[in-house]
Amino acid sequence: MYKLKIISATVRPGRKGPIIAKWITDIARRNEEFEVELLELGEVKLPMMDEPNHPSLQKYQQQHTKDWSAKINSADAFIFVTGEYNFGYPSPLRNALEYLQKEWAYKAAGIVSYGGISAGTRAANSLKGDLSTLKIVPLADGVFIPFFAKLINEQNEFMPGEISLIAADNMLKELLRWTKALKTMRE
Repeated sequence: MYKLKIISATVRPGRKGPIIAKWITDIARRNEEFEVELLELGEVKLPMMDEPNHPSLQKYQQQHTKDWSAKINSADAFIFVTGEYNFGYPSPLRNALEYLQKEWAYKAAGIVSYGGISAGTRAANSLKGDLSTLKIVPLADGVFIPFFAKLINEQNEFMPGEISLIAADNMLKELLRWTKALKTMRE
């Protein structure tokens, strides 16, 4: 079984990201080849980078970094769930990425982005470039949700359309293929 970490990127009070993250987590858990864990950056609460050594050395001093390292190192694949802020992805996600280096390498990542008319695609494209510098393989397949707030009901549940469901299924199939292939690179 492959370990899939779903990382929800937004941290501000009143954020809707956890609703979208719960939805994709529930879908991912239907796949028997993935052991799924949702990591909410709003709950992880990593401070701005506070390690004295470069992440490539893996000489972590802070317990929160050691914990974060263990979570990410144990992963075989990722799904990043991100909103779009000022044409990019949220800075807490950038901070979480930069805490580590080697733990991310040779793992595949899907992206679920959401926003207004752009569906968070500018954030997703920016994130893809940064992921590749960490040797993460960002998938071409992703889930891009426009006008997401209209798809959240009064019970705070995400009610996706058929296109989002198909996109999620396609992304998870590709994620599994890449995860299997990249596992050999890490061994």
